[in-house]
Amino acid sequence: QVQLVESGGAMVQAGGSLRLSCVASGNIFSINSMGWYRQPPGKQRELVAILGSGATANYADSVKGRFTISRDTAKNTLYLQMYSLKREDTAVYYCNAKTGPLDAWGQGTLVTVSS
Repeated sequence: QVQLVESGGAMVQAGGSLRLSCVASGNIFSINSMGWYRQPPGKQRELVAILGSGATANYADSVKGRFTISRDTAKNTLYLQMYSLKREDTAVYYCNAKTGPLDAWGQGTLVTVSS
């Protein structure tokens, strides 16, 4: 099994930046891809960005050009660098790891963007 722990969530003003981190532990060799999802208040969870095994990144249209996903394999850590934050980026952000038929999820970290 894989365990994921996110950190870095905070309250930030619109236009600001923030970096989220997700540390993976356990059977990390079973991970095929990792990504970030978010759940805005009162809405369903949605994909933010995903990083495949070939280091190919894909982003939701709403964050393209503002967010960057990256991974430090030596530290078993996934990052989400967020710039030019908007109020609509307010959400609980979850780290995800796909390990074959199973998904691992972190506990989430709250990002609040104020105007």
